[in-house]
Amino acid sequence: MLTFNYRYRIYPDATQEQRLIEWMEICRRAYNYALGEIKDWCNSRKCLIDRCSLEKEYIIPADTKFPSEVQQLNNLPKAKKEFPKLKEVPSQVLQQTIKQLHKGWDYFKSRGFGFPRFKKFGQLKSLLFPQFKENPVTDLHIKLPKLGAIPINLHRPIPYGFTVKQVRIIRKADRWYASINIQCDVSIPDPKPHGYPIGVDVGLDKFLATSDGVVVEPPKFFKKLQSKLKLLQHRLSRKTKRSKNYEKQRLKVARLHHQIDNTRKDFHFKQAHALCDAGDMVFMEDLDYRITAKGFLGKQMLDSGFGQFRTITQYICWKRGKFFAVVDARGTSQECPECKGEVKKDLSIRIHDCPHCGYKTDRDVASGQVIRNRGIELISTAGLAGKETAYAADLPGVGESQN
Repeated sequence: MLTFNYRYRIYPDATQEQRLIEWMEICRRAYNYALGEIKDWCNSRKCLIDRCSLEKEYIIPADTKFPSEVQQLNNLPKAKKEFPKLKEVPSQVLQQTIKQLHKGWDYFKSRGFGFPRFKKFGQLKSLLFPQFKENPVTDLHIKLPKLGAIPINLHRPIPYGFTVKQVRIIRKADRWYASINIQCDVSIPDPKPHGYPIGVDVGLDKFLATSDGVVVEPPKFFKKLQSKLKLLQHRLSRKTKRSKNYEKQRLKVARLHHQIDNTRKDFHFKQAHALCDAGDMVFMEDLDYRITAKGFLGKQMLDSGFGQFRTITQYICWKRGKFFAVVDARGTSQECPECKGEVKKDLSIRIHDCPHCGYKTDRDVASGQVIRNRGIELISTAGLAGKETAYAADLPGVGESQN
């Protein structure tokens, strides 16, 4: 089964937009109410068996069952009689809100931390429409239950043979998007190792350096707009919460964050396509960027978005039939790509100069070549013995800087 998510910009009118905002608020309250039932049940089982706490006590009968997903879904029809507001939201959208809560609850039980939290006002920013009798998307509109036709910018058509399974409406700042899940009953094998290999080293001094000598400078999207964001956030802090001026200023801050996110993601996609244009096999380091983002260079790491870039590169390689793999990251900057000798150097040394074989090049380019060599060793098998691999050591463009 082949599944894709296509995101399109939609343009609801004032009435449709107001209704979507009201639905999100109703779903948020239903989510918090269901989470409250779970927390009360858990807290009622926390006290000691021979005494009660001095502060408060949850009086729930001992034979009361845990408020499971099925039980809370079955209670929705009863709740609609008591709270008529719930009838305004499509029933399946409301059900998906409860299912989303229990997905978080199951995830919490599996890993042991991350108890679901109550959502504050405005924190629920998406609605999921899980089922459609017929294709809701046309060239100009998308039809949703109780909303009607909403204009859509269908910048790329849905491929032939794919069916629309579900639609998620997302609100980002004052913009609305439709994330359309499409499926096709086909199976596509993963790309096999073949062709020209490329090793990619990412870092803060240079966003990426390939084994071919191509260097891309870091764009620093957040740093360029940090002063403007600081000014907008300072003005927001002086506004009265929930006032009209507060909402106007909040949207300005949200728009700027959205701009930074969009430009960064666009840059990542373009660089991923450039890597696929340059070679047939792409190798990167197997690093957990969440750990490095917690250090003293955390702001710079998050601004570069290396984890997102690696995920996007892997997706683009799969989509274009290129092979992608990660290799061991230990000592890639301390190893010579030519003789594999150990060359100790700290972060201040930006040139790799091997005392064993005399090989000299940029430090990050040398790391990319080490990553490429490890990737080739990783995929080497007896069936590939005797095949030669050409390296672009003397090709035009090696050593050029790409801004």
